[in-house]
Amino acid sequence: MNQQRRNVMRISAILGAAFAAGVLKPADVFAAEWSQKVFDAKSLEAAVKELGGDKFTVSSDVSITGPDIAENGAVVPVSIASKAPNTDFMAVLVEKNPSAMSASFNIPAGTEAAVTTRVKMGATSNVHALVRADGKWLVASKEIKVTLGGCGG
Repeated sequence: MNQQRRNVMRISAILGAAFAAGVLKPADVFAAEWSQKVFDAKSLEAAVKELGGDKFTVSSDVSITGPDIAENGAVVPVSIASKAPNTDFMAVLVEKNPSAMSASFNIPAGTEAAVTTRVKMGATSNVHALVRADGKWLVASKEIKVTLGGCGG
């Protein structure tokens, strides 16, 4: 436990020094651009449009994993990954949620394009992994069945 605490302190000190020196900007680490319109989008198509795209294609270079059945819709683990070169943005969208966009990630150049998160799902729905690579929008989808809703259910 003490070793974990020391590691957190070291990482915090290094990041603090990098911010102070101007090597890292908060936008490099945190959400660079917040767009409420993207989170207000009710569908995959609308979210892509709000992100500046006009179309997307289903791609085998994009993968999404999650449980077939989620017993608790409040905490559904989802992982997305992209083998497409030059992936710079990834997002998780839950089709039947009040707001389809659940999470978005800027992927820095030279890093592995893979993320794992937990999303809230109100009901059984298709979950989409949306990826921007070389300026093209790619998607993969998976249906996840929810037995106990997480969005007020």
